[in-house]
Amino acid sequence: METRHPTPPFIPQIRLYQDWLRTARGLEFADYGALWRWSTTELGAFWQSIWDYYALQSPTPHSAALARNVMPGAQWFPGAQLNYARQVLRHVDAAHAAGQPAVISRNEKGVHRELSWPELRRQVASLALHLQAQGVQPGDRVAAYLPNVPEAMVALLATVSIGAVWSICAPDMGTHAVLDRFRQIAPKVLIAVDGVTYGGRDHDRLGVLAELRAQLPSVEHTLLLGQLDASVSIAGCAEWASATARNDAQTAAFEPLWLSFDHPLWVVYSSGTTGLPKPIVHGHGGMVLVALQLKGLHNDVGCSYAPNSLGERYHWYSSTGWVMWNAQLSGLLGGTTCVIFDGNPGGSKDQPDWGLLWRFAAETGVTCFGAGAAFYAHCMKAGLNLSDCGDLSRIRALGTTGSPLSPEVQQWGTAQFEALGTPDIWWNNISGGTDFCGAFLGGHRELPQVPGEMQCRMLGAAVEAWNDQGQPVIGEVGELVCTQPIPSMPLYLWGDTDGLRYLSSYFDMYPSGHGRRLGGGDGPPEMGAVWRHGDWLKIGAHGGCTIYGRSDATINRHGLRMGTSEIYSAVEALPEVLDSLVVDLEYLGRESYMPLFVVLRPGAALDAALRARIEGAIRTALSPRFVPDAIFAVAEVPRTLSGKKQELPIKKLLLGQPIDKVVNKDAMANPGCLAWYVAFAAERAAAVPAAATAPAPGCY
Repeated sequence: METRHPTPPFIPQIRLYQDWLRTARGLEFADYGALWRWSTTELGAFWQSIWDYYALQSPTPHSAALARNVMPGAQWFPGAQLNYARQVLRHVDAAHAAGQPAVISRNEKGVHRELSWPELRRQVASLALHLQAQGVQPGDRVAAYLPNVPEAMVALLATVSIGAVWSICAPDMGTHAVLDRFRQIAPKVLIAVDGVTYGGRDHDRLGVLAELRAQLPSVEHTLLLGQLDASVSIAGCAEWASATARNDAQTAAFEPLWLSFDHPLWVVYSSGTTGLPKPIVHGHGGMVLVALQLKGLHNDVGCSYAPNSLGERYHWYSSTGWVMWNAQLSGLLGGTTCVIFDGNPGGSKDQPDWGLLWRFAAETGVTCFGAGAAFYAHCMKAGLNLSDCGDLSRIRALGTTGSPLSPEVQQWGTAQFEALGTPDIWWNNISGGTDFCGAFLGGHRELPQVPGEMQCRMLGAAVEAWNDQGQPVIGEVGELVCTQPIPSMPLYLWGDTDGLRYLSSYFDMYPSGHGRRLGGGDGPPEMGAVWRHGDWLKIGAHGGCTIYGRSDATINRHGLRMGTSEIYSAVEALPEVLDSLVVDLEYLGRESYMPLFVVLRPGAALDAALRARIEGAIRTALSPRFVPDAIFAVAEVPRTLSGKKQELPIKKLLLGQPIDKVVNKDAMANPGCLAWYVAFAAERAAAVPAAATAPAPGCY
């Protein structure tokens, strides 16, 4: 095992960056607000500073940092070339010389592995050469059905090193959900696992693999990883072990291709309320820049071989179905050791164990520990005592995302670390999205902490809260918008040839030019519209930020977003179900409550058997995470005159708003059905404490 270093003094990364700005650029700022304003009004200068500060390399020069400020379609660093994998592998020699591993991993069965930086490079080269031998060319798609194991990281780096485009789905997703994603991108190669262990049980996935191969005619080559059975062999599938075993002169000489700044890197999926999941394409350059800015300056994750942060160990629990897996992987871009866990963070259903990840962190010397906000809430509710989980003294930062972290949970965690002798534990609460694979709001190591809040708006992220008139407000809840481009905003949505789906997803709420002038105010219409994210946001007078849940109807369960249409597709495939409506009442860090309302075929009854079939359909097609908390039979689903399900009005109603404030009955096709929902909301309000249903003042 590698040398365990004591936690270093660790000058915050954002302080080191500001020191560099002063010496290298002659720029000094009175406070963070001034620094943020510079970063969002001098966009080119700010992102050029990130390029220079992290010494990014290109064999060809770029003509400007931001050549064209339009949304969508901003033109960043034209002329520059780089490669995500090349940025990772540049750390191999220095990190290895300092005795730092690249990846430390463990699974539920206790299998512990460490992957050295040279071995990471060798496996990436071997697999890249294997893919090239199968005819994989730049732009071809490689789809993966893999859990959170080192092999997934190797596969991504090998894929993108040769200019192919990566996409991954987690093995806890059902066949239907995976096909809805992979069919859209027509992958040439499929990399899959034979099974996974989760919650104390082995789950065979060979049946899913067979169906994926049958339903994805574009796949010309399949690579199988034996996770449950290392010796597994299937006709027509190459073996992972042989594809990554090569160790010769060619692997030693292998180098990732230089690619244009906006060459497609990967496809990730973010579901809206209608249609198939959106296949979002991000580019190499934008992701490298934003990942370094987020991970370094705001998450305060340092390079593991740098003296200031020697021995850094970065862990953020995630499955491969969540964008936080991409965020965990991005630690490698900065030369940081990534510590990953594959399995259920809460142990098995029969024997819950919320100390599992903490003990893992203690044994591996984690310094930055991240998870979804729900994880910390579960730890608190389970009565976990961190003093029973080993030596956690090296942890200096706790990260959260996925849903708002309640003040009570943050205070619980702070008290736990005070008892461990760490009175100044730092909570790095962040909020962003799969859509741009970054964060709008997050942490700052040197700013005050307020439980339940995020400390600041991110550098380079021109985020505002807008009221109903489309004007920025402070101290009030409004629509979260980003008025200026960020390099990692999507290049496009795969298959969206006319760009209309991209526009309708993020840019159709406000008129072009409105709020687009640098520093505030309107710009010319040709600048395009602001990005509307779909969250309720309040920005405090001191700069702290609070997210109040989704402003649209997308389901957010334990940090994973799923379009309601995908749930409807699974539920309404059952012959007994004619129609359905689902809402997620997650709100300001309170426990998510997701009821499902179903309209049944005449003669059908919502008995235990049908409930089980509905839950099973969702579990199989999507994931156990999206099984509803309760199912209710209703006469009708409220719809607009154009036939759209009225998810958001029902959500607002169940959060305590009066019916006349949330719906226009004249615009409804069936306003008579609302009486049932009003009565249901009143009954729920009487049974649930008011604080769990009523939104904050001014929310709607």
